[in-house]
Amino acid sequence: MTHEELEALLNRAEEANRTGNYNEIEPLANTVLLELDKSKVNLPATLIDETASQILRAHALLLLGTNARLHSDYPKAMEYFIASQAASETANDQLGVARAINGIGNVYLSISEYASALEQYRKAITIFEAIGNEEGLAINLGNLGNVYSNLSEYSLALEHMHKALAIDEKHGRISGIANNTGNIAIVYWNLAEYSLALEYLHKALSLNQEVGNKEGIAINLGNIGVVHWNLSEYQRSLEYLQKAVAIYEELGKKDGIAVNFGNIGNIYVSLMEYSLALEYFQKSLAITEEIGKKDGCAMNLGNIGILYSNTNFKEYDEVISEEYLLKAIAIDEEIGAKLQLYGHRQYLAELYERQERWKEHSFHFKKYHDLEKEVQSEEAHRKSHQIEQQKQVAEREKLYEIERARSQATDEILANILPSNITERLLKGEKKIADTHENVSVLFVDIVGFTKMSAKIPAGELIDILDIVFTRFDTICKKHGLEKIKTIGDAYMAVCGAPVAVENHAGRTALAAIEMLENFSIEQKFSVPINLGFRIGLHSGSVVAGIIGENKYSYDLWGDAVNTASRMESHGEEDRIHVSEDFRTALISTTLNELPIQFIERGEIVIKGKGMMKTYFLEKTKQ
Repeated sequence: MTHEELEALLNRAEEANRTGNYNEIEPLANTVLLELDKSKVNLPATLIDETASQILRAHALLLLGTNARLHSDYPKAMEYFIASQAASETANDQLGVARAINGIGNVYLSISEYASALEQYRKAITIFEAIGNEEGLAINLGNLGNVYSNLSEYSLALEHMHKALAIDEKHGRISGIANNTGNIAIVYWNLAEYSLALEYLHKALSLNQEVGNKEGIAINLGNIGVVHWNLSEYQRSLEYLQKAVAIYEELGKKDGIAVNFGNIGNIYVSLMEYSLALEYFQKSLAITEEIGKKDGCAMNLGNIGILYSNTNFKEYDEVISEEYLLKAIAIDEEIGAKLQLYGHRQYLAELYERQERWKEHSFHFKKYHDLEKEVQSEEAHRKSHQIEQQKQVAEREKLYEIERARSQATDEILANILPSNITERLLKGEKKIADTHENVSVLFVDIVGFTKMSAKIPAGELIDILDIVFTRFDTICKKHGLEKIKTIGDAYMAVCGAPVAVENHAGRTALAAIEMLENFSIEQKFSVPINLGFRIGLHSGSVVAGIIGENKYSYDLWGDAVNTASRMESHGEEDRIHVSEDFRTALISTTLNELPIQFIERGEIVIKGKGMMKTYFLEKTKQ
């Protein structure tokens, strides 16, 4: 096979990894390795061919390592990543070296070897910075954040995750944004900031669904389920966890299945459905034993032991409880899981107390008590350190945000003034922007009786009322794809179909107008009662749009369609939408049958500057 054909196979394997089709990765990568071995003797002995061969080999090994880690085969994953690093070093491919080192760090993180994981990630960051690869830099900064999160160093975790997120946002890398957003959510969950955790998790879930990242979707669903469990919303929690399990089963990712089975077991304990809880703990234990995940084994053994010690459990059995708790304690001690260990010792001590086995009770109670003090002491020290870290991080974040704001100031200001594509054209150097748009819909809204009301209230309150009204209109326009053009006193003007053409411009504009009249209220208290009404006018036609001014830019519309829309508004009625025959035609020709709206014929009326015109009132159909 040619070099290009082998590259194509690896690209297919990369795509399979991105989309969660993990079963395709190993055959594709192994095919590349087999072809490289077969053709090695036939390759001309040139530096270029040998280098290219080693780069392909390193890439294939990297994919195999990634696949092995996803299936929780950590020894095999480590073997592949080390081989990938060696091949990349032979080819003097620093990018490949950094990626392999990152993979090694991921294995260490998966098996809770945090010090080794930090060491590997820092090595990778040094290389990514040296070669100017910001994607790799962002990935490893996020990985560092995950290590700190696992160590309960939450300030450091957030610092590194936000750095990674900023880089991914800069480059529009959605998978990275989703990953870091989800990890930030986990930090907030650990800090018991559950509303923030859910906010970030749903953002991450939407992004992963957008790019079709199945594993990311499963992770987010599982974490959302855990947060709802913390909020005692058990049925909702079960729904999310079971969805996560279904995806992990589809992907064949055993550690994800095990974690979610364990969490489901905990929820059934909370619901006092103990038989179901035992079933899920046993399922989780079987998987963690199969994949050699010791911390998961200890947790499940402990959960089963605690369950059998529950007198409300119909299968209550002190002998079985003791057996499982002792097994859990043995593994806790082996891996140094102090937090789990002192909890398991506490339950065992209580069990011995009930049995009046005072010698064993005294031994385990003392161990539990000593561990509790040790853990609390370590936690107090960590909290003190975290407070200092939070101060330092806050200062660094403040300086970072100032610099970031300065670098983005011009773009942000222009984005608030002009449509985004007009801003891009200006930044590219266009001096004169004037476009004709043949098919647009123009919307005018006027506040009825505003002039009389303005004479009765202070200027500050007047501005507050306009801000409430126009901010609401801005939100509605953005939702339906309209571009706000300007406000003129108490009048509001928007367009759909310019500067970017939109086929269903009339339908979008109709929906926006209907929403503007629906459920409007002002909760803020003013010096006089505020009861506002609106007149809305709509018309479809052609306009000229462009930029006027050199120092203070303004995007505006001109043409008969603008004047006609304005006349529709001024000749309309309070809290009704007055539209022209042209608007009705434009809407009927596109989306009328799909929308819950109807036209009420008004007949022909005299329109100032236009003469006799047939017009209509647009209304929402009754459900």
